[in-house]
Amino acid sequence: MRNAITEDLVETQREWDATYRQLAVQPGRTALRRRLLQLSRVLAGERLSPAQKAELRQRAREGR
Repeated sequence: MRNAITEDLVETQREWDATYRQLAVQPGRTALRRRLLQLSRVLAGERLSPAQKAELRQRAREGR
């Protein structure tokens, strides 16, 4: 059975998006790169199906 998309996971995706945007305007920031990698590991560890990943990204965007 695949993992469910929890609110914690949606919040992690929101944090990932925000960190990515910050890094885009402040390239070379080591702390931002490390945070993005940490969040990426959390998201990758969830083993979501492609449809669930799309749903996760959509839910994260809706909550902005």
